Amino acid sequence: MGARVLKVARAVDWVMRLRRPAAVLVVLTLLLALPAGAAGPIAHREVLPNGIVLLVAERPAVPIVVVRTFAHAGAVLDPPDRAGLANLTGALLTRGTAKHTGPQLDSAIEFVGGSLSAGAGRDGLGASLAVLKKDLGLGLDLLAEVLLTPTFPPDELKRKVAQIQAAIKRSEEDPGTVAGRALARLVFPRHPYGVPVEGTIESVGKLTRDDVVRFHGGHVRPDTTVVAVVGAITVDDARREVLARLGGWKAPAEPPASVPTVAAGGPPQTETIEKDLTQATIVLGRQAIRQTDPDYFPLTVASYVLGGGSASRLYSRVREEGGLAYAVYSHVSPAKYGASFSVSAQTRTAEVPKVIEIMREELARMTRDPVTERELKLAKDYLIGSFPLRLDTSAKVADFVVAVEEQGLGLDYADRYKERVAKVTAADVQRVAAKYFAPDSFNRVVVGAPPKP
Repeated sequence: MGARVLKVARAVDWVMRLRRPAAVLVVLTLLLALPAGAAGPIAHREVLPNGIVLLVAERPAVPIVVVRTFAHAGAVLDPPDRAGLANLTGALLTRGTAKHTGPQLDSAIEFVGGSLSAGAGRDGLGASLAVLKKDLGLGLDLLAEVLLTPTFPPDELKRKVAQIQAAIKRSEEDPGTVAGRALARLVFPRHPYGVPVEGTIESVGKLTRDDVVRFHGGHVRPDTTVVAVVGAITVDDARREVLARLGGWKAPAEPPASVPTVAAGGPPQTETIEKDLTQATIVLGRQAIRQTDPDYFPLTVASYVLGGGSASRLYSRVREEGGLAYAVYSHVSPAKYGASFSVSAQTRTAEVPKVIEIMREELARMTRDPVTERELKLAKDYLIGSFPLRLDTSAKVADFVVAVEEQGLGLDYADRYKERVAKVTAADVQRVAAKYFAPDSFNRVVVGAPPKP
């Protein structure tokens, strides 16, 4: 979870605000924009001699080429006393290389109207490039520099540390972020997923250049790196261009670092974080299942019926009937080493007990009563119909193919997702709800002033 994973706490997708005819038109338009051969693997896959996994999605009608690199070097590999190290390393990649300073890198890519950035998340560290096809050579040269020869200048490190600490301090005023961090700690005890990707003000302040150099040298390596190339380029051209820059990159002798999967948590806990606010943020959460589990698909449908949009049960009871909350929703958050399921709401402080009770009642009802055919159809139609929105640009395609590779889902996952969702029955929904929606299995975090007696 953490700041980025609140991605635990997203508002209802904007597509839900479209009128149905408009939504159908958008989806049909986007289906036409998908890469050729979208029925089947969305990209070509091969492993280069040094272990890099190369993914290429040809989109000849799109003149821009997007490149993503993703190394197994995320916050899950931060040493226990160095929280935020991966995040700082990623932030510094573009701030100086053996050939260029940070400002020189910025000027070179901006001169051709492209973009070059880098960063780290929970599971990986990566760099992103977008350029016109004619400028791909320059862009890949800069990308290779950033990936292979960053210099981590001390003055840039000092500046980035200050920026990250300031951002953490600002985020402590955001109730959703505060709730997400607290819930992650409860849902994923004794696991890196329970620690914020960005670290804390104190932990980031202790990080040194030596820490960053050591982390980059030990974890950014070809045999754990995925390179995705999407746009007006052939597989042969992409292979040649990538090998020319990264083919000589050699893996260290020692094996890559491993990360344990999330272990079962302890008894559910409740935490109240008092803040002087007129409304409170409520988040219920527990461990769930990854996309590799067949039950992920009925769980996704169940989550949508419960709190996926304006037609959901929670929205109907908490907002429309009771006028008790500005936002209420449920969300499945799968990741490489574990997953969570959460139910969230924002309401007036005085209404917290009532909203929590409704949330618990609706969770329990999902375990007890089958969903209606109308609810099932609405959920499946939305999940299948909106899926092309994840793939409507080259950047989204690049992100998607990297994600399915990293998660081990297979490059035909887009088709399998739609097929599996379409097969979900009301009995499937009730079965997974019985496993994952029992109200007493949820941790609870409330951020705000406690209601007055």
